[in-house]
Amino acid sequence: MVVQQYRDGGGARAVRALAAAGVIAVTAGCLGGDGGGAADGSGQRSVAADRPLDLLGQAADVLVEAGGAETRTSMETAAGGTRVTIRGQGAYDFRKQMGRLRVVLPKDPAGKDAAGADGHRPITELLAPGALYMKNRGAGVPDDKWVRIDTTGLKDGNLVTGGVTDPMAAAELLRGAADVTYAGKTELAGVTVHHYRGVADLGRAARAASPQSRGALSAAAKGFSKDAVPFDAYLDEDGRLRKVRHRFTFSSDARGPEVSVVSTLLLYGFGLPVTVTLPDEDAIYTGEIRQG
Repeated sequence: MVVQQYRDGGGARAVRALAAAGVIAVTAGCLGGDGGGAADGSGQRSVAADRPLDLLGQAADVLVEAGGAETRTSMETAAGGTRVTIRGQGAYDFRKQMGRLRVVLPKDPAGKDAAGADGHRPITELLAPGALYMKNRGAGVPDDKWVRIDTTGLKDGNLVTGGVTDPMAAAELLRGAADVTYAGKTELAGVTVHHYRGVADLGRAARAASPQSRGALSAAAKGFSKDAVPFDAYLDEDGRLRKVRHRFTFSSDARGPEVSVVSTLLLYGFGLPVTVTLPDEDAIYTGEIRQG
């Protein structure tokens, strides 16, 4: 297998033109070593190898066409020699950019979760454009109340705050890919996928993102200590994003050590109807949230 690299010296115009033309389908094929892509069984060149920047730039649009999907997430944080992993599972509607997830916090050495309760007490999270709703948040919040967070006001744009990277934001980040390596075909849960490695620029992704995601990604571009976000993305034969792993780096404060976060998103069960009902205003907690 020959690995090829692709740099984008201003491909945003091409991505916009392809978006107007419709969804790109990935053509099956093995990557050749002639530096110009590969041929499938019919002698045609493989789209997966020839146009990775276009495919990644279109990943969010393809998911919108697909509608709903089931999702599993994990977020591993490393700081000061300590690693913790937060896991989530649920469903997401890419057309409405809304989702519902059950997030499990890790236990500390004393057997308590990060919210201070005994055992793994799941947090219910509702994702919506510009907002994150959390129930069973702990920290003094009553059990029957939700906490609402304006994600456009977060320094990370909710790419890491909720313990889950918003699935649409994860896909929109790929619009900022400027340097990509095609690593060939593999299988993921029995599905043939094309593997791409690269680095996404937060500022570029924010400028190219949909209006619903732009505010959060713009906040992240300003708040992270590094605009460059390394990623591994896996697209199936229809161009649908099946898995993506991002590696974020930021500082908790100006003098604090850098924190590394690896966020992984898995998508499956495409076409699933997803219903998300946001809480009424009287269900939103407006009191003080206990810190520490």
